[in-house]
Amino acid sequence: MSNVNIKRAIENIKASTTVYTPIVEMVVNAIQAIESSDRADGEVKIRVIRSPQLESDGSLPPVQSFEIQDNGIGFTDEHRESFDTLYSDLKIKEGGKGFGRFTCLKYFENLHVESVYREQDSFKSRKFSMGKKTDIIVNEKISNTSKKEPGSSILLEELKRPNAVDKRLKTIARNLAEKLLPYFISSDYNCPKIMLLEENGAHSILLNDFFNNELSGLIKEISEGENNFLVNSTTSEETFLVRTFKLYSPKNQSSKISLVAHRREVSGSSLQKYVPEFCNEFYENTNNSDSGRGKNYIVKAYVFSQYLDQHVSLERGGFEFQMENDLLFGISQTDIEYRAADIAKEAVGLDIKLRQEKKRERFQTYVDEEAPWHKSLLKNINLERMPYNPSNEEIELRLQEEKLTQEIQIKKDVTRLLAESNSASLKEDVHNIVSKISETSKNDLVHYIALRRNILDIFDRSLQVDDTGAYNSEAVVHDIIFPRYGDTDSTTFEEHNLWILDERLNFTNFVSSEGRLKGNNSDRTDLLIFDKRILFRGDNEASNPVSIFEFKRPQRDDFVNPSTKEDPVSQIVRYANKIRAGEYKTPAGRKILVAQNTPFYGYVVCDLTSKVEKWLHDEKNFTPMPDSLGWYNWIGNIKLYIEVLSWDKVLKDAQMRNKIFFQKLGI
Repeated sequence: MSNVNIKRAIENIKASTTVYTPIVEMVVNAIQAIESSDRADGEVKIRVIRSPQLESDGSLPPVQSFEIQDNGIGFTDEHRESFDTLYSDLKIKEGGKGFGRFTCLKYFENLHVESVYREQDSFKSRKFSMGKKTDIIVNEKISNTSKKEPGSSILLEELKRPNAVDKRLKTIARNLAEKLLPYFISSDYNCPKIMLLEENGAHSILLNDFFNNELSGLIKEISEGENNFLVNSTTSEETFLVRTFKLYSPKNQSSKISLVAHRREVSGSSLQKYVPEFCNEFYENTNNSDSGRGKNYIVKAYVFSQYLDQHVSLERGGFEFQMENDLLFGISQTDIEYRAADIAKEAVGLDIKLRQEKKRERFQTYVDEEAPWHKSLLKNINLERMPYNPSNEEIELRLQEEKLTQEIQIKKDVTRLLAESNSASLKEDVHNIVSKISETSKNDLVHYIALRRNILDIFDRSLQVDDTGAYNSEAVVHDIIFPRYGDTDSTTFEEHNLWILDERLNFTNFVSSEGRLKGNNSDRTDLLIFDKRILFRGDNEASNPVSIFEFKRPQRDDFVNPSTKEDPVSQIVRYANKIRAGEYKTPAGRKILVAQNTPFYGYVVCDLTSKVEKWLHDEKNFTPMPDSLGWYNWIGNIKLYIEVLSWDKVLKDAQMRNKIFFQKLGI
């Protein structure tokens, strides 16, 4: 009589087990019973018992119970005592943990045993059930029997969760065959026949044939020979064997690594975790198929090792070692699976390489179309761990990561070079490092030029009429060139596009007149925001020029009317005179330094309508430029050069200045 808290033992079973775990457990016990009998005609039958309630649609009734029969040694007294002992060591050499039977009551309501065994010169019958409270064996009956063949029948009665098992016999067979496949493929082992059949015997499947004969179209080995790898544990070097298979018509399954202990599949991980190209099913052309079509398949890599045999958990749903970074045993599950995944990748071969090439093409397309500044990064970037179908965000993140990695390495190389005491290799090292620096700098340059291309496209669009036939508001064009309300403190180099007007303005300190210049307050309130002047200056030194801009909305020409308060040319003249007179200060409160010979440049940007051109010629004494897209004048007494430019000229000149960069960089 045992005294075990069976309910607690069942509750503590890990979630990594499935409904097939107890079935496989009983089948393996049956195989071991046959091995103990030393008979060559061993046979295991797995009977599927269905619900007596017929389905209304005429389909197969759901599976309710399983009966596992074998012609092995039977439940002798020794085996009976082992069954009644928690953590029995009777089968320890075969990997027995003395706990597997408890998984039966996790998924089935009852477990019943009927067995015939030899006792000296006669045979006896033993019947009992597995208890649910404190006794492992209950309702035991032993009697003489006229039967002359030993064997056992285990009834896993009534699934606790209805419909937990697939209805189709072939699907059940496949699930069991995958779990038991190591028994069928071991070169030094002759597996007993394992038959799955309906209760009435109307339909049966020999699981051994999933690998050998008529059912080999469902499971097929693809690895050639034995693929071994070594991993160091804390005490020794361990050997692992990987055998890789194609599983056809996988339905909802995915490619997987399966770790095996004592010929039983225990646990594993998705192959996609290590090789992203395993994310989808593969396709194989099969000329021999009846339909002439190909078949989908997934890949399973089975891993065998004494190390796995030694460290399998009690429930056989996992292992004693950790998933990651195992300090106690020295080998983690990830260490094993990582190496197995590489072997599986090589076994699949061409299909994986084609997917890897497709992934690299996806990166190439992104760089060509979206981020040409990353072109140099594609030469040596490792994409193995990237998703098979990465998003633009994932691609950009990986490229940025690679850029940072290269920059860090360059810094290390430079530090090493500077600390180098032996100058023999100095010339070669300098050349290599400088070339690397040039590559990373080129990335930034291409990025900057590509942004210019985008800005010019937006600028061009802003000068066109919208769907209603109207031009964009003043603020749109203004903000593209220079954000409103900005000044030296609030507007960074990257936030303005002054290069559209003049490349030299990239190197200036600038001040907006949007109430930022300290001086006469009336200058701030007389005009609209779009008409406000912007002043630009390099270092605040008297020798540096001062540039003043006036922007006018496309197609606007009312500023030339006699009734206007002040035209833009007069505004620039007045503004220049006030700066010369020292009436304005920078946002920091410093005086704007000018001398008698400080040059001033004034620019009015507007559309050159016929009305504006007549005004410039007749009233302002301006001279037309050769391209007819602008006018200029020199006011010598105040050292002021003024240009009136059309928006088209500003755009055209900016495009022309940058065109050679766009062409050379392929954007």
